[in-house]
Amino acid sequence: MKPVLILQHLSADGPAYFGDWLQRRGVPVERRNTEAGDAFPERIDAFSALAVLGGEMSANDPLPSLRRAEDLIRQAMAAGRPVIGHCLGGQLMARALGAPVTASPAPEVGWQAIDIADSDAARAWFGGRRQATAFQWHYEAFALPPGAQHLAGSAACPQQAFAIGPHLGMQFHVEIDAAKLQRWAADDGARWLAAQQQHPASVQGAAALRAGLDSELAAHQALADTVYAHWLSAVPRS
Repeated sequence: MKPVLILQHLSADGPAYFGDWLQRRGVPVERRNTEAGDAFPERIDAFSALAVLGGEMSANDPLPSLRRAEDLIRQAMAAGRPVIGHCLGGQLMARALGAPVTASPAPEVGWQAIDIADSDAARAWFGGRRQATAFQWHYEAFALPPGAQHLAGSAACPQQAFAIGPHLGMQFHVEIDAAKLQRWAADDGARWLAAQQQHPASVQGAAALRAGLDSELAAHQALADTVYAHWLSAVPRS
């Protein structure tokens, strides 16, 4: 099996639970971290699938690595190699497919409810769930790309997930684990603090994020298991 290519934009936003999940199943991985000085490949040919992680930059920023990621997304989709995007990764998928990424109707940070569509595609990706709690950290959001199926939304952000065949773009961080959450909860950035004051319904503080480790994380990782298993089922083994 060719390795799965993981595109990482920031050292603090690694694959976390997703990486552990792939490792437990013996799936080979090649991870490229641009903040650590890695270059993203020019071609997808050597890889069986593509995963794109998050990052605090805007998908619209004029960074060569973001445009390279979009090119790899288009290559992978054209070659039938499953793509999965987490937060910024989902936004880059949408951009690569011609959909805009703009300011979210409301920013979301923390454990937020999402509503899952009543469709065959949504049932396949989310295991029949109609609602779930997902970990969020975003200030921008994608529109639904042409030809994509809407899978989930929330009160604050109508587009939370979309699929095109075996390819999945998500606005939320289904890959979060305890260590990653603890690092992020220590953030004292002015943008987050201002958002907590301006959008208390959709932006939680550090205490609520940490409380979810006991109340939400187990169910969240069960959701991740379902999503990742469906995605992996389409990854070619040769």
